[in-house]
Amino acid sequence: MSTVASVVLAAGSGTRFGHSMNKVWLQLNGKHIISRSLENSRSNFSHVRSILVINPDDEEFARDALAKDGALTNTEIVHGGATRHESEYKALQYLKGDIEAGLIDLVLIHDGARPLATPELFVAIADGAQTDGGAIPTIALDPREMDTARDETVARVQTPQGFRAAQLLQAYEKAAVSGFVGTDTAACMEKFFPEVNTVAVPGDIFNIKITYPQDLAIAELLVPVQQITHQFNLFFRIYAGAIWLCLNYSGFCRIKQRNKPG
Repeated sequence: MSTVASVVLAAGSGTRFGHSMNKVWLQLNGKHIISRSLENSRSNFSHVRSILVINPDDEEFARDALAKDGALTNTEIVHGGATRHESEYKALQYLKGDIEAGLIDLVLIHDGARPLATPELFVAIADGAQTDGGAIPTIALDPREMDTARDETVARVQTPQGFRAAQLLQAYEKAAVSGFVGTDTAACMEKFFPEVNTVAVPGDIFNIKITYPQDLAIAELLVPVQQITHQFNLFFRIYAGAIWLCLNYSGFCRIKQRNKPG
């Protein structure tokens, strides 16, 4: 079974949000945004390292906030850099020894400002990365959203983005030497390992990034909807499973009846 390192990025400043602190430390339906991101990033894995990358200036507040949400346990805190790329690099350097020792197979990197990415999406990305080398969640754009007509499919890319750990570490170390700075994890992998078949996994329309105040207002409305949807899906799976058992048990009984000595 693969060991996953789930890296959640939260080292930004929140400038675009217009708040005095990083937006991930704001509340979303009774929990800090980052706590929801952390919990979703690790809850469906049996073997996982949970890494939170923060601004060093936020550490005291971060530990207090996570403790209040019950999210501090099993969270490893790493100091990030001035850019997203640098924060990713620092997380990988923190994990380097275990990656090189073969103790970590896959690394998933997620934007902490996407608190509605579901645990199921993280698992789907990990499965894709394990099978194909890399996986990213995407949602195809409606042609009406684009200024010009295109023959190829254009998609929005979300996080988490997952890759095999050893190659991802090598890519970021090569980037450090060459001075390359990627816009996201997949861009760095494409630059240094173009042969890796990064697969597109269906994204989630609820997996919005909280960038502006209106995004937080939307997320507040989506949380209960997502919970109801999850409960319905769970009920449906249980119901379908019960029907399957009944049908199979009924079929088994009919077979026994037909084979009964007369």
